[in-house]
Amino acid sequence: MNPGGFAGIPWIASSPWAYPALEVVHIVGIALLLGNLVALELRVWGVAGELPLRPLARLSLGLSLSGFGLLVLSGLAMFAAAPAELLASRSFVVKMGLVLFAGLNAAWFHARDGLERADRTARVQTVFSLGLWLAVIICGRWIAYS
Repeated sequence: MNPGGFAGIPWIASSPWAYPALEVVHIVGIALLLGNLVALELRVWGVAGELPLRPLARLSLGLSLSGFGLLVLSGLAMFAAAPAELLASRSFVVKMGLVLFAGLNAAWFHARDGLERADRTARVQTVFSLGLWLAVIICGRWIAYS
């Protein structure tokens, strides 16, 4: 039993390939999520106005959600390798809080139909979204050093 009261899954932590493979899947998830969000957010700002917004949104949001799914699955597996250590990491806790805020921001954006409005509030939300996801990535990297 770990000091935090959670038993980790030792084969993930001890395998020479499991944890690095999970990290690769996590990075692919980041690329799918963030790359597609940036494309859609730029379109909300008016970049590439010749591209129809709805079809681009369907493609971008579908790929972003696929990336988020990879992040969740790989993240849960990495968490299972050392839950007590991660829960004790301030960077991890902050990262999870930022993910929550990013999700709330996305829910608010879509609840107020930000894609259709593409107004000032929608543009502010896209900047906030990008900042939150970049902060999530920074915190994720910082976990290794804290």
